[in-house]
Amino acid sequence: MNAVPNRRAFLTGSAALTIGFTLPVKEARARSVRPVLLPNAFVRIHADNSVVIIAKHVEFGQGPATGVATIIADELDAAWDQVSVAFAPANDPLYKNLTFGTMGVGGSTAMRESWDQMRMAGAAARAMLVEAAAKRWGVEASAITVSQGVVSAGKRKASFGELVEDAAKLPVPQKPVPKTPDRYVYIGKHVSKVDSKAKTDGSAVFTQDVRLPGMVHAAVRRPPAFGATVKKVEDGAARAIPGVLDVKPIPSGVAVYARDTWTAQRGAAALEVDWDMAKAETRSSDQMLAEYSAAARTPGRQVEAAGDAAAALARAAKTIDATYYFPFLAHAPMETMDYVIEKKGEGISVHAGSQFQVGEMGAMCGVAGVPFDKSALVQHFAGGSFGRRATPVMFDGTEAAACARAYGFAAPVKVVASRENDLTGGFYRPMTVHRVRAGVDASGAISGWDQVCAAKSIMKDTPFEPMGIRDGIDGNMIEGANDANQYKIGDFRLGQHLMKGGVPVLWWRSVGHTHTAFVKETMIDELLELGGKDLVAGRMELLKHDRAKAVLARVAEMAAFGKPAKKGRAKGIAVHESFDSFVAQVAEVSKGPDGLPKVHKVWCAVDCGIAVNPDIIRAQMEGGIGYGLGHALYAELTLGEGGVVQQTNFDSYRSLRISEMPDVEVAIIPSTERPSGVGEPGLPPIAPAVANAWRKLTGKAVRRLPFAHGDNA
Repeated sequence: MNAVPNRRAFLTGSAALTIGFTLPVKEARARSVRPVLLPNAFVRIHADNSVVIIAKHVEFGQGPATGVATIIADELDAAWDQVSVAFAPANDPLYKNLTFGTMGVGGSTAMRESWDQMRMAGAAARAMLVEAAAKRWGVEASAITVSQGVVSAGKRKASFGELVEDAAKLPVPQKPVPKTPDRYVYIGKHVSKVDSKAKTDGSAVFTQDVRLPGMVHAAVRRPPAFGATVKKVEDGAARAIPGVLDVKPIPSGVAVYARDTWTAQRGAAALEVDWDMAKAETRSSDQMLAEYSAAARTPGRQVEAAGDAAAALARAAKTIDATYYFPFLAHAPMETMDYVIEKKGEGISVHAGSQFQVGEMGAMCGVAGVPFDKSALVQHFAGGSFGRRATPVMFDGTEAAACARAYGFAAPVKVVASRENDLTGGFYRPMTVHRVRAGVDASGAISGWDQVCAAKSIMKDTPFEPMGIRDGIDGNMIEGANDANQYKIGDFRLGQHLMKGGVPVLWWRSVGHTHTAFVKETMIDELLELGGKDLVAGRMELLKHDRAKAVLARVAEMAAFGKPAKKGRAKGIAVHESFDSFVAQVAEVSKGPDGLPKVHKVWCAVDCGIAVNPDIIRAQMEGGIGYGLGHALYAELTLGEGGVVQQTNFDSYRSLRISEMPDVEVAIIPSTERPSGVGEPGLPPIAPAVANAWRKLTGKAVRRLPFAHGDNA
């Protein structure tokens, strides 16, 4: 479970991998046909009239492949059925995330960072086609129209493919003029997802699908506690299993190689390993929680302050002192981490659904001992992530590379993590404790808010520390709680403790907002009620941003929030800004037969700027609600005696079942603002909305997640 050392240079390096790209969507159309128009790194227009759009972001279900295709196809005025999408090679100069400075996606940045870039890419290609037609027909460019992949001037018409050869000889426009919103054809409208058919008929290729001649399969036996190392291995029982080929030590444990994954996993389970626990994390979750709670009762490093919170609390008419507990959470994507690595020439060829393509390839090349610029990434679809594929230390990729190297690159090696490895192998949402003291004055107005957060930093001691920790403050930990809580609170203080420990932690869908939104929105609900204020009007009076007010008003209207709920039910409301998007939700809840909240319906209003693809936005809101609800109701990872993780599969790490998914109604607020995040912002409001409904229904405030924890009985 110990991670391979960081390799900062590989994360930030800009060398290009000289490889082709995969064509996972419409292979026949995407084949390279000469002549071809290559106006930039993102558009390929072929003589057969096909348009291939290069997606620089991994596609694991959140929709960036369709998003970038929508933007470029709109600027091109291409027909949707002539468009296909290919994945970009690992190449930072061409395909870096403009927010990160290196290839990758996360923080709901895909549309935010590439909006202008994709528009200009499409506009440049269109301008070249128009100029080619104008020259051919001897007319002014202003006389040319383009629609559905056809370039016209009066009765003269030509397809893109017919103009490719002439257009390819023209200079690329340096300042192309993109469309104005009134001319959008696809943006903001319904278009089918580019990968729907392939994922429906099974032709979409995931790393799990990769089979190479002579390929062997590897499974890793990791230590029972984080930080433990191998002292001695008895592998006789493993080698006796038919199909097991070899056993090798690697930095993170012991690798077993076999003719198939199941046999490799059986072999790994059969190993008898004596572990060195000298540097292992052996504390239990309860011990850590006690330490975090003690820290949260002290001021910590001050993150932000306005007015005098202590003085305001001292003169408050009524106060609340609440401590909130949040457990470790796994990401549990359906496709566990997996790689196929093959030695090719001086380098390696890697099949993966990589989230940080250049950083991960660089780290893997370092472990494999091969040159970065002689190696190739074959990017595939990935079956979910929720943050899991974006480890700052590139652990899973480097573990796979270590497996391939230990085998001597004698054959292609496929490494697939078992569900048990996935759940017990770390890189969790951090355990977090918040303490909030807040009050109201005699008029019912909020009088003071003092909040302290204690958690292990995701960024510290990783290559991301310089950008993630400033002046000793980890912004990921308190995002959503800072800026005076997104509400106008005159006397406010926020403190932070960076806790130490050996459990590897990682971004988890919506990162800090997963817990800060819960604290903020449940506490504000209690304070408004304590002060005799209306839950919607009171928020409206306090909210800083008009866009937040707009989604709150819309969702309250959708859910008829001011009217009584059905008998035996209650409605709770929450609003939160994250990743530059604003989301408000209302949850209608009753008490289920298991004594836990049964969520019947969720109303959701979202303002994410210009809605590039409304269907994807709705899907991401629904997905965020389902993912957040399941984890809020049931999920936690606990370390028992000796630091051993207790939950090993879905029988003990409970997820939301399809029968438990509530009806969801989503309203998208029309906007002219730049597109902002949708992959993550649907999650933060759901847990506090349910908790606020639950408090109305039962009179009991929820201070600890999941709801299934005994403290909420």
